[in-house]
Amino acid sequence: MIEKSLYENYQIAFSDNLKPDFEDYLFVFNDNRELFLTPKKELPKTLDEFDIEFCLFIGKYNSKNCFVVNADFKNGYDLREVYEFNHDLYHIAGKSVLVRDWYISHRFCGRCGTKTQLDEKDMMLKCPSCGQVHYPRIAPAIIVAIRKDDELLMAKHSYHDNIRYALIAGFVEPGESIEEAVHREVLEEVGIKIKNLKYQRSQSWPFPNSLMLAFTAEYESGDIKVDGDEILKANWFKKDEIIRYNSDISISDWLIQDFIDKKY
Repeated sequence: MIEKSLYENYQIAFSDNLKPDFEDYLFVFNDNRELFLTPKKELPKTLDEFDIEFCLFIGKYNSKNCFVVNADFKNGYDLREVYEFNHDLYHIAGKSVLVRDWYISHRFCGRCGTKTQLDEKDMMLKCPSCGQVHYPRIAPAIIVAIRKDDELLMAKHSYHDNIRYALIAGFVEPGESIEEAVHREVLEEVGIKIKNLKYQRSQSWPFPNSLMLAFTAEYESGDIKVDGDEILKANWFKKDEIIRYNSDISISDWLIQDFIDKKY
């Protein structure tokens, strides 16, 4: 998991009129959200070889202009792959792909269908006809490490292709608080109640557009009863029984490591 702030090397700005120069950063994505990199795993220097759908200036990265581009090409890099060989590139590319997705989704007004315009000051697309504004959308989601004495609750999700166990997680529903979402998800998925809920930290998760909010909690009552839909199995695991992830990209791995490091 990346610990440093995005804003150590990045400053926000927006324009759909500015054109890139040779020294600028070009984050070129295809319709599969794959990032184009050269054979040396570097960003391209020009857009000459691409069939470009749009090119959007999104700010400055390392004091150079930064552009996100949508183009037609094959065999790019999934951002999870990028993380494994270049954390800094993944960090800013994650920002870029989220802006790309927003721009694609709101170039035409969802209320009246009119072509939208980029705002002069904010990261916002506005409709010149009906006045509807379209800000970038993120989906807040919770993830929680639940402890019972010296054991951690982990569950097998139906949407995982392998047999790995993971932490309880889920999206926040309209009308509920973050804390309510944690209690609801735990009760729905494994049938237990928790206590001493504590917020730990957050993570941008561009797969596709989540903000992950990480918590720790303690078991309070109830027997494990999985829903049989999202959760197929669940159990309590001691530290030496936990199978770790292959990558530390996610905040889930941070929570598991935090549980292992603490003395109970």
